[in-house]
Amino acid sequence: MSADPNLSLPWPEGRALPAGFFDRDACQLARDLLGKVIRHRQGEHWLSARIIETEAYYLSEKGSHASLGYTHKRRALFMDGGHIYMYYARGGDSLNFSAQGPGNAVLIKSAYPWQDARSGATALAQMQRNNPDAQGRARALDRLCNGQTLLCKALGLKVPDWDAQPFDEQRLFVEDLGERPQQIVQCTRLGIPHGRDEQLPYRFVDAAFVRHCTRNPLRRGQLAGRDYHLLAPEDDHR
Repeated sequence: MSADPNLSLPWPEGRALPAGFFDRDACQLARDLLGKVIRHRQGEHWLSARIIETEAYYLSEKGSHASLGYTHKRRALFMDGGHIYMYYARGGDSLNFSAQGPGNAVLIKSAYPWQDARSGATALAQMQRNNPDAQGRARALDRLCNGQTLLCKALGLKVPDWDAQPFDEQRLFVEDLGERPQQIVQCTRLGIPHGRDEQLPYRFVDAAFVRHCTRNPLRRGQLAGRDYHLLAPEDDHR
């Protein structure tokens, strides 16, 4: 459901997700965030990306940071839904949103650059300058945000700026522009060590963007019912 127009946004017709949107089960939130657009202001530009891949995490399972216990660094995970939790993964910044219940959250795994009247060609060029390839060249659109650290780099999101912060509608928010996945792929999360609940199917990918996410869940050798499940639109809000 779209948020009501919010006059505190930089443009009055904007539809930022309210804090209450995030106050839901982590797996449900992970599904519901697919298609939403992250907006981050950098200088005069609004850098934007459509969320195409998410992972849910719970306090009660071993794959989550919160399962290691409360610390000041992990405090955002124990805040109300709609707070930002950022950390470093292999030297890069990663973006998470707290969900319903202490210790539960959603990792924004990858996205696809979004262009519209608010985020045009100059904003996209800024994202490409933020995240060049190894040779210093502009990355192709499908490689610009296809990973949790690449996403943050392209959008200019940094741990010191945003960890444990609420959304700021003048600087960083998530917008509902009416985009909805026609089908969602559900599968196991990536990079979870053996013995840390690696078998839990808490990863969700917009099926239309499987070739542009961190790792294609429908790649050759993957079998429906064994390696992944396809969720029809009517299954999306069970």
